[in-house]
Amino acid sequence: MTEQHKGIHWLVGFAAFVIIIAALKEASQIVVPFMLSVFIAIICAPAMSSLRRRKVPTWLAIVLVVFVILTGVSSVALLVGASLDEFSNQLPDYKQRFAEETSNVIKVINSFGLHISYDQIKGYVDPSALMQMVASTLRGIGGALTNLILVVMIVIFILFEAVELPKKLSLAFSDASQSLDRFESFIKSVNRYLVIKTLVSVLTGVLITCWMWVLGVDFPVLWGVCAFLLNFVPNIGSIIAAVPAVLLAFVQLGGLSAGLTGMGFLVVNLIVGNVIEPRYMGKGLGLSTLVVFLSLLLWGWVFGPVGMLLSIPLTIIMKLAFEANPKMHWLAVMIDSESDGSKH
Repeated sequence: MTEQHKGIHWLVGFAAFVIIIAALKEASQIVVPFMLSVFIAIICAPAMSSLRRRKVPTWLAIVLVVFVILTGVSSVALLVGASLDEFSNQLPDYKQRFAEETSNVIKVINSFGLHISYDQIKGYVDPSALMQMVASTLRGIGGALTNLILVVMIVIFILFEAVELPKKLSLAFSDASQSLDRFESFIKSVNRYLVIKTLVSVLTGVLITCWMWVLGVDFPVLWGVCAFLLNFVPNIGSIIAAVPAVLLAFVQLGGLSAGLTGMGFLVVNLIVGNVIEPRYMGKGLGLSTLVVFLSLLLWGWVFGPVGMLLSIPLTIIMKLAFEANPKMHWLAVMIDSESDGSKH
């Protein structure tokens, strides 16, 4: 292939990518519930397979798994919804407390000979705006779950289809066993990543909720859910989750509790992110920091708050697909967090 043909090939590929992204953005109201359903179905699949191995009928296994997921999600959604309403009502009070606490800190700083005023700080830091943004983002995710009946129905149909999928694949790729092996390997990798990441994120959320409760910070469940959701975003997710919780601890309980809150987030994420997760996840699923940031921007722009939540899983799935295709393997190496490529 000549250089000119290569250039045209890349230009056509880029144009196709732009068109696909634009189409996804236009169809986001349909695509977002479907994506959520697919992710939930993938996470449910191991539990359903375990029940079927114990001779539980397929329909009963699906009913049991969906019931457990539905009960858990509904319970957490009710708690978070109540916390968000109370949180929004108390924002003016938090803003006033922030002014008082900040004034006390400024007095201490000025006692060392520095001259800072609260008006200067207020021009750069507005905690009420930040906390309102957190509340708006969580409401956006909750809004995507308003079609809960639709999501559950899609999950049920996907799980029923998943039972017959191996048989259909063997028939469809009967003359291409190598392609079938690659596809099965890709599906197993995606399933393993999503299940382990979800379980690790649940552990992170539970630990943060308990720590917030011990410290006496308002709305511990809300901050635990934030930690759970943002644990899907490596490198910067834990920082984003910690900032509003630390600010609230500072406003509500003072500087010492804010420091303990930040320390709790740091310890939990160091243990979970550097000890527990690598042990079960293994290496080879990292993304470079730049790719993480660009993924947040791209998928957040396309699908809104849900897109930001699913941005890294979506990018990881794309990476696994690139690794499964020898022609696209170089793209997987480019977006990886490590440069030696030895694990590939």
